[in-house]
Amino acid sequence: MDADISSKHLSFLEGGRAQPSREMVLRLSGPLKLSMRNQNSLLTAAGFAVQHPQRQLDDPQLEHAVRAVQLVLSGLEPYPCIALDKHWNIRSSNKAVRHLLVDVPQEMLQTPINVLRLSLHPLGLRKQIVNLEEWSSHLVHLLQEKIDSDDDPYLKELRNELLSFNGIDPQPKRRKQVEVLLGERNTAFIPLQLRVRGCLLTLVSTTMVFGTPTDITMSELLIESLLPANEETAEWFRRLDDRGADRA
Repeated sequence: MDADISSKHLSFLEGGRAQPSREMVLRLSGPLKLSMRNQNSLLTAAGFAVQHPQRQLDDPQLEHAVRAVQLVLSGLEPYPCIALDKHWNIRSSNKAVRHLLVDVPQEMLQTPINVLRLSLHPLGLRKQIVNLEEWSSHLVHLLQEKIDSDDDPYLKELRNELLSFNGIDPQPKRRKQVEVLLGERNTAFIPLQLRVRGCLLTLVSTTMVFGTPTDITMSELLIESLLPANEETAEWFRRLDDRGADRA
């Protein structure tokens, strides 16, 4: 009904008795909520050229979009903000991020840095996260939702890796453990409580995306900021900013 075609015609398409037109592939992509990347895959499978281009971030055609990202990153200082690709790898960040990573060993900061792995890895921020169980559950929720919509093999491997950090076997026979970890989320938002050099920071995560992208790379780019959830945390960042990044 959402695609405005008859169930009979859809059945013919599913069974191979009819071949979809390019317009039909795109029409079905809407109700299925397919990403631009998956729309391209569906078009290719139907024998058509792709609809959405995928450029690198250094492509001249993305210059203004990349500049907009940098404006957001710098504009949110003195609070941490990062730009992430579809796999949660950090593509860019502002200067404030370094303040959260002062106790993380250099081996965990080799590019590409995956922010989910960095958060839950035993050598990453794991020991500094005060509400580790709650935050782990939140991150696994985000990852599972993405897998459910995208079925990305890389994300599945990443999910299994994150679960192993929590001592959970990702195999189906242990699925109950995974469900317990995911749990139910009834709070308005889940803060990140992070202890850095003896100071307890309480942060709330917000995510921004481009509203009208036509390029796959830009459609998958996320801008995540960590903003203070109380005055003590805000003051901690302001003091560091006043002292200057070189002396902080």
